[in-house]
Formats: sequence, structure tokens, C-alpha cells
Amino acid sequence: MRKSDQPITRDSDRMGTVQGHRDGFGFVVPDDGGEDIFLTEREMARVMHGDRVSIRVLGTDRRGRPEGQIVEVLVHANRLVIGRLLNENGVLIVAPEDKRIGHDILIPPRGQGMAKLGQVVSVEIIDYPDSYRQAVGRVVEVLGEIDDPGMEIEIAVRKYGVPHTFSPAALKEAEALPNEVTQDDLKGRVDLRDIPLITIDGADARDFDDAVYCEPVQYGQIKAWRLIVAIADVAHYVKPGHPLDKDALLRATSVYFPRRVIPMLPEKISNGLCSLNPEVDRLCMVCDAVVDQRGEILAYQFYQGVMHSAQRFTYDTVWEILSNTRGPEAVRFAQFNEQLNHLYQLYKILFAAREKRGAIDFETVETQIISNELGKILRIEPRLRNDAHRLIEECMLTANVCAANFLQKHHHLSLFRVHGEPSVEKVQTLKQVLRTTGLHLTGNEKPHPKDFAKLMKEIKGRPDASTLQMLILRSMQQAIYQPENEGHFGLSYPAYAHFTSPIRRYPDLLVHRSIKAILSKKAYHPHLPEDVPMNLTMPRKGQGRANAAAVKQSQQDAKARAKRAGNTKGSKEGAALAVWAQFGVHC
Repeated sequence: MRKSDQPITRDSDRMGTVQGHRDGFGFVVPDDGGEDIFLTEREMARVMHGDRVSIRVLGTDRRGRPEGQIVEVLVHANRLVIGRLLNENGVLIVAPEDKRIGHDILIPPRGQGMAKLGQVVSVEIIDYPDSYRQAVGRVVEVLGEIDDPGMEIEIAVRKYGVPHTFSPAALKEAEALPNEVTQDDLKGRVDLRDIPLITIDGADARDFDDAVYCEPVQYGQIKAWRLIVAIADVAHYVKPGHPLDKDALLRATSVYFPRRVIPMLPEKISNGLCSLNPEVDRLCMVCDAVVDQRGEILAYQFYQGVMHSAQRFTYDTVWEILSNTRGPEAVRFAQFNEQLNHLYQLYKILFAAREKRGAIDFETVETQIISNELGKILRIEPRLRNDAHRLIEECMLTANVCAANFLQKHHHLSLFRVHGEPSVEKVQTLKQVLRTTGLHLTGNEKPHPKDFAKLMKEIKGRPDASTLQMLILRSMQQAIYQPENEGHFGLSYPAYAHFTSPIRRYPDLLVHRSIKAILSKKAYHPHLPEDVPMNLTMPRKGQGRANAAAVKQSQQDAKARAKRAGNTKGSKEGAALAVWAQFGVHC
């Protein structure tokens, strides 16, 4: 827009984000809520999908929608655009792969680089579009031919801004790490290498965060189960504020594609040094719990350990063993049959306790992409779940609940996984829809998890079960991370945290550091950018500054709390020491 045409800013102008449409028009989603504001093709010529803008509502269009005029582009969202290099009437352009970006990018003669016509490229925008000129860019990366194997993944990684290259500093730090556990690493750790811990994962798993072991024990006069959940000790190698930590924070999680993973940490760590691979020593953080026959956690303790995975199992193999104890897989892995049976018995107890607790059991269908040898997608089919999946799930839930309780008991700054109860408005809307199907959600305006769990049982087997489950899911709040514990509604837990996946999930790494700080009776202060605490609770609008202030106050109090951390042992923990002592675990 020329300066003379620039509208004068008014108090009534609103801010929002542009949402483009493949047909050329678009909308602005206002920050303050309310109805989306329609943008004509002429207005869209001045902006790109994702841009932050100031907009003025001029009136309504023929369909009664509010129609607006762009006042100013506040932030350009697209520094890089992915598309194909084409020749249009003798002019080089890049046609964006994302059809919501309705602008062909003009490429000057010197901006082509080494790219060839028809190739998929990444273009850096030099000049952004306005009413009088086209967007101009230059090729900064050649991805390859459109039919190359894995091109869909290459496009998706860049389209959604997934960080896919590590910083030189992070790679250098990773390279300096040892290839295996050293003798110095073992100091102060509990040796679990004589315990046959096993991993159970998918056939295509690339990293192994967790290993499990279970056996019956006598807890005083009570018959109980000892469950060991050993988790990769990523925090031992990834130090706060170091290059590896900064890159991990930027990524926040690993991203899984068919035949490819964008890891949160370099492969030397994620697939090697920290992965609980079979037949090698690995450092671990351990949740060692005692569970009774009703599924109640009688006692638990956390400690740093060293383990030696006895076997890498897949879910399908474990399920084949459990469902056919005389089958070929059971014969092949005969030395593990008893332990797998112990795990299965404990799973049934924990699952019964989950149902009694009233946790909501959403039977979501996971899918898997089947590709040929060249990486081309052949079909997408459902991934079948069996009790081996659920067995590991219950073990991980147990460890996560113990972690949350441990953090809460010691009042240490960390992150909880919080799932709030659904709003009254959403509950009312859901009940109205359910009436048309002959179903009813009990619990008045504020139903409990048990009410939702009861409803989920009622819809199982119905032809419209998938649709109804989706409606129930949409009535729920989004689970978030935050420093303040407010419980987990869906799982019906008073406190919940993520402890079991530090290789691929940054919040778990923070939880590990907090637990280590408690064990060592020291304070841990997260090395996070100032805006991170606010981002952790972004779904709850308006609470960002309050949470940031809460974090700051918690950090100030952490030193005093550290003096108390780990000193108090309840009677249950004391009673459990005899159980652990007989196995050589003294903590």
C-alpha cells in the first residue's frame, strides 16, 4: 500500500491473524474473539496467510458477514515459503505448496541459485506483497523433485516450521559425550543391572524411554506388587542452559513421520546414549512402587540408577505370549513368561482401579501409514491396540502419578499436566445434543469424571459411537502444562505430571530435573526464557502474567523449600523400606 493510501488508525481498529483460503479470499480471526472478518481477494493481495494485522470493519458483505479493510501488517508470518519453481511466460515464479498462500513468488534472475524448473524449493521472501506489487524472493534451499521419495515429509517439516537441524554448538556438545556409560557415571546410583528390566514398544520404535519390571512382594501382612519403571536419565547428559538444552527447548518434542523422526535431541543421545537399548548399560531415573491388590499405591520412591535391558519386546509379541502361553513366541521367550504374566496381572488390577476411580476411557483409533520401499504412501490403516499397549500405559500412569505426588509433597517448582473440568456452557451444549440421541449425561451442571465414564460405556457398540465420542472430546478442555497443580479431570487424578518420556518431550526433562533436585536436597531453577511460563498456559487466556509471577515467586521460595525437601518419610514409605532392602535398594 502506498503511503498516501494508508488508512489512519482508529480506536475501533482490531488486531488479528489472517487465514487464507485456496479460492483467493480470506478472513481475519480477531484476537478479542467474535466473528471472523471477511477479506476480499483485493484485500488478500496485500497480505499472506498467517500475517498479524490491524483491521477495520467496513460493514457486511452480501452474506451478512463482517467485511474488513487491512489497516496495517503488524508481523509478516512467512519468511520462508515452500513451492515449485516454474516458468510462467518467461518469468520465474515459485507457486506455494500451501494453497492458503495465494501469492506466486517472483524470482529475479539472480535469485534462482542452483534450482531447476519443476523442483521443490524453499524461498526467502525479500519483498512482501501489497496492492501494487508482487511478492519477490530468492531460492535458499533445493528440496528436490516433487516425486522424490519422502518429499511429502520434507515439505511438511518446512511448511509447519518444525526445527529440523541442530545448532553447531549442540552437535559439538553431543559429539563430546561418551558413547557408553562410564565408571564415573555410576557414582551414587542404585545398580539394577541384575534385574531383568524389559522394554515394550511398537515395532517401528526408534528410541526407548522406558523399561519395566514387576514381581509379587509381601508388604507387611499384605500381598502386593513391586513395579519398577526405569526411565532414560536424559537430565544427566543434557544440562540446563547448555546448547543441547536450548535446542531441545526450541523443539519441545520429537516429531514422528513415516520412516523418519525429527528428534528433540541428536540421534547420538536419543537413539544411542540415552535410549534403553537391549544388552547395554544405561543410566536411568527410577520410580520404584508398591501397589496393593486394589490398585492403590502403598509406597514409592525415586532414585538414580543404572540398568541393563534384558530384552526389547514389541506390543504384538507380548500380546501373542500373553494370549497363547504355549505358542511359539511363549516358547521362544520362556525366561520372560513369568515376568510378563506378573505385569499382566498388575495391569488388570490397575485397570480395574482406573474404572473404579472413574477415569474417562476414550477409545481413540490410531492410524499408521503404510509406505513402499521408496517411501511412497500406499495406504493408511488403523493401528490395532491390545492389552500389551494398555499394560505399558498403566505402568506409565502409575509412575507419572508418583512423580506428581512427589513434586507436590516437596513443594518444588516444576510442571504439572493439568486437565480442567469442562465449562458449564460446553456441558449444556453436549447435553442438548445427547438428548437427540436418547442418551443422558448425569451430574447436573458439573458432572464428574465418573459421569463421563458411564456415558462412554453407554455409547460403545453404537453405530454413531465415533461421532458421539468426538462430541464428548470437544466438550473437554485442552490439557496443558503449568506450575500450579489443578488435577487431571480426564484421568481423575488429584495430581499428574509427565515423567516417562524425557527423550522426546521437554516437560518430562524438567520434571526429571526437579526430582533430582529434591533427591540431592538442592533447588532447581529452570533456565527458561521469560515468555515460556506464559506459553505453557496459553490455552487459558489472561493467566500468562499471573503464572509468570507465580513462577518468579516460586523461584524465590525454592531455596528455603530445598532445606525441607526429602527429609520427611511417611509411615508407608518407611514400611516399604524392608521390601526394597531385600533387593539391595537402599535410598
